[in-house]
Amino acid sequence: MIATPQSFIVSTECQKAAEQNGFRRPLGEVGGWAAFQSTTVPGTIWLASQGTSGPWFLAADHAGAIRELGGPLVDMPGPGLAHYSFDSLGSLYAALSRIYQLAASLPDAPLREFQAKVNGLPGGTEAERLILQRIGQDIFRDRLMDYWQRRCPLTGISEPALLRASHIIPWADCGSDADRLNVHNGLLLSALWDAAFDRALVTFDDEGKPEFSSGLSEQARAELRWSTPIPLTDEHRRRLARHRERARRVSLAS
Repeated sequence: MIATPQSFIVSTECQKAAEQNGFRRPLGEVGGWAAFQSTTVPGTIWLASQGTSGPWFLAADHAGAIRELGGPLVDMPGPGLAHYSFDSLGSLYAALSRIYQLAASLPDAPLREFQAKVNGLPGGTEAERLILQRIGQDIFRDRLMDYWQRRCPLTGISEPALLRASHIIPWADCGSDADRLNVHNGLLLSALWDAAFDRALVTFDDEGKPEFSSGLSEQARAELRWSTPIPLTDEHRRRLARHRERARRVSLAS
């Protein structure tokens, strides 16, 4: 099934695909699988092909990314934890880009990035703690932009200036920096949705559909337009259960 060893054309295409999607460290080829790593995200990918016209194969060992990637899994021998088959290089490129985005945000990459940036910085005074918080929130936003593919999953809005990193469990209520920076504790929402979500005037059910507070006017509900439910993981759902409790309290108080 796999061309072994890779021809010059297949090897060149595999290297291009890896390099253009963030995996710029070639590790060599074994059994027709060319291995690559990134200098910025953990894990290894392997690329192979049946020939110069495909199909193209991807293997990966990014456990968290694999759980969320889905896609055309195939049962075949090879390295890594999961294997995928693609009829075109375009589809392979898209999958590689998504694995890189997920690897940059799952599961503890934001925490490691935060710890590296704040290492040695003081945090004794209120002003110093605010600086550390701002660094963490900037990292959290960047990783949410990666995770949600730079667009609000509800509305499709993709202008960065109109997108907000919305914590499900507020920053101050999290028990650790790992919780604060976990992308499963965040949604990338357009500004109006973020304002309503932050104040628990809207929340989401386990299918990612909005639930509105009784305190919202009909006009406000009409302005909160959406096109598709938010795709959620079980980690999102677990945290949203707490947010729904907060939203119920807000509704009762209104």
